[in-house]
Order: sequence, then C-alpha cells, then structure tokens
Amino acid sequence: MSVLTIAMPKGRIFEEAAALLVKAGYEIPPDLDDSRKLIIDVPAENMRFILAKPMDVTTYVEHGVADVGIAGKDVMLEEERDVYEVLDLKISHCYLAVAGLPGTEMQDVAPKIATKYPGIASRYFREQGEQVEIVKLNGSIELAPMIGLSDRIVDIVSTGRTLKENGLVEFERIVDITSRLIVNPVSYRLKDEQIDELVDRLAQVVEEA
Repeated sequence: MSVLTIAMPKGRIFEEAAALLVKAGYEIPPDLDDSRKLIIDVPAENMRFILAKPMDVTTYVEHGVADVGIAGKDVMLEEERDVYEVLDLKISHCYLAVAGLPGTEMQDVAPKIATKYPGIASRYFREQGEQVEIVKLNGSIELAPMIGLSDRIVDIVSTGRTLKENGLVEFERIVDITSRLIVNPVSYRLKDEQIDELVDRLAQVVEEA
C-alpha cells in the first residue's frame, strides 16, 4: 500500500485535527507538532505529514504533493483551488467579519478595506453593490483603522477579544468558518480505498462529537 501524504497547518487546527485522527483510531505520535521537522513519517499508519502554513495547504493538495489536506474554509474561499472538499471536520470554529472603529462611516468614494483575504473581501463588497479599494496586509489587520490606513477591515473573528482590545467593533458577519478535509482529484482515483477509509473514520468521530 502506498503512503498517504497529508498536508496540515501548524497550530490550533493541527492540534484539533490530530486529536480527531487519534479518536478515529490512528496511531499518531503525540509530539507531532512539537517537532521542528516539516515532513514527518508515521510508518505505523503508512502516512506522511507535511506541516505547512495554513494558506499553503490547498496549494500542496492541488499540485498533488499532498494527497489530502486539512484547511480552513476561509483559505478555500480565498484561494479557490482545484480540490475536492469531502468532509466538514467541524473544528476551529470562527467566522469572517467586517469591523472598524465604532461610530465611523465609510468614505463615499472608494473606501479602503484592509484584509488578509482580498478575494473574499472584494466579492463580498461587490455583492453589496459597493466599490472599495482593497489594502492587502499579512498581519495585525486591527491596526489599519487605528492608524488611518483603512475605513474597515475584513478578518477572522473567533472570540471577538482582539477586536475589543483594539477598540474595534464588528459591523457585519460575512461567513462562518470551520476546517475541512480536502483531497487531490488524481489522488482520489489512485488511492481511493485509503482516502475513503480516512473519510469514513473521521466522519464517524465528527458525528459522535
């Protein structure tokens, strides 16, 4: 049987996904995420894990260097890669929202929106009939309205604490986000039995949760 390569992001999603795999009966080393290695082989399960940046997981799966991946719905909506979404793992719950300084109006002409998600933000405001200018940032999005860089931000909200601590308020909720199991279309044909077993075992755990 060939090795099944799984791309996973480090951090919170990894921890929750690894816990699901263990519950599904897979023998996953408990210190998998503590390693400095980026590729970890688990011979007992005929699996290989690639630890990646969250935004890169869908790219690895689309290009076939990983057969399977675990990615947030936010990344999938932003990247729009050619992959199959086969299971909602119902972990890492959060949502995308529009936020800004309280009591402020957006500029009438081309208001600026700061975000890590230019694709999602552009589509959302276009659907609202608003023409905006997107300012792409890679981190500390909350800073943008505070220093006058943008009228609003579009960012991930999990507890709302970060917004509150920075004196921002949520204006609109765009979409709920959870992590999904995704599959490379070619891998699904070549390794269908292994992938189907993984999906079935994880689905059972998700339903029981």
